[in-house]
Amino acid sequence: MNRREVIARLSTGLAAIGTAGLISFSALAADTIKIGAVAPKTGPLAGGAAVSQWPNIELWAKEVNDRGGLKLKDGQKMVEIIEYDDKTNPGEHIKAAQRLATQDKVDFIIAPYGTGFNVAAAPIYAKYGYPQIAVTSISDQIGELTGRYPGLFFTLGSTTDFVQGVVNVLSGLREKGDIGNKIAMVNVADAFGIELADVARPLFTEAGFEIVYDKSYPLGTPDLSPIIKGAKAANPDAFVAWSYPPDTFGLTEQAIIEDFQVKAFYTAVATAFPAYGGKFGSKANNVLGAGGTNPDDPKIADYRKRHLEVTGKEPDYWASANTYAALEVLAQAIEGVGETDREKVTQYIKDHSFDTVMGELKFEGQNSRKYWTVGQWQDGVFRGVDAVNIDGAAPVRLKDGWN
Repeated sequence: MNRREVIARLSTGLAAIGTAGLISFSALAADTIKIGAVAPKTGPLAGGAAVSQWPNIELWAKEVNDRGGLKLKDGQKMVEIIEYDDKTNPGEHIKAAQRLATQDKVDFIIAPYGTGFNVAAAPIYAKYGYPQIAVTSISDQIGELTGRYPGLFFTLGSTTDFVQGVVNVLSGLREKGDIGNKIAMVNVADAFGIELADVARPLFTEAGFEIVYDKSYPLGTPDLSPIIKGAKAANPDAFVAWSYPPDTFGLTEQAIIEDFQVKAFYTAVATAFPAYGGKFGSKANNVLGAGGTNPDDPKIADYRKRHLEVTGKEPDYWASANTYAALEVLAQAIEGVGETDREKVTQYIKDHSFDTVMGELKFEGQNSRKYWTVGQWQDGVFRGVDAVNIDGAAPVRLKDGWN
């Protein structure tokens, strides 16, 4: 085995060393680009990161190293990935990022998993000048945050856009006479869910909807049956949950148990996971959720094929492609600059457009205005039904029971 093959194998996880949650894919050489990654491997958000974050890092590192590394002015360099588990704890994430910067001395760090983590970690990334392409984060404070942190970029848009997609879908169904105007709304009580609920209340009201049930619950709540029972008792026309992976599954399971039937049933993050369709089978049909994709798009279809071949896992139908696209942006920016100067790479991201699996991406005010907002399970595939600046949305279907 030659030296490059050793590096490639190590960088994709076939060998591991380290303690205290560290997995270092050592390149056994100095002429590599060291890239840190901190995200949950344990804790409530570990399941989501295991689908959307970690496999795409593995895929990207392998593909970069298989083609000989990133092209710099002084030659090609392989990438070395250094991973830490933040245990779904913002404090642990910040400590790990600090270690990556000061002890591991990595050239770049991949952005955190989750809205709250991206916001909490932004100061430490900014302190050391790392570009932070936040692919699993939405916020209505994009202008304020990017003004404060010049290396912070957003790819999933604002909270308002995210909520507006749901408003668009429900309004369309109401205009056709398929649903009424009563909504039961619940949210996970963290930065993601709280902000979404706060934005949704006035937007639903302005659109003429009545929120007949409004409840929050802590992240990691083991028993969600009271939430669903309360929503059902309110007799709504639509159910909307601003949820994270554990509760997305839990809420759906309880809705099936309680036979909670509405014509529009929406759960947020993880609805797009293949495991959601796998767990609920035909019962998932016509469930609405966050994000989406157009699986018929040739670039997306090719990406999904490569992802499965390399990682042995199906990508999700939303954040996975965005995560991989962000890594493509980082790679193209590093090669465009020709060196690992973080300030120059950050400026390059601001000034250029990038060819990715999501199509051409360009950041305006450090925000990419190209993303899916709502998807729906349709005959075994989670298809995008509402988007910002993306074509190929599928028509929305009504939920007809849990058959």
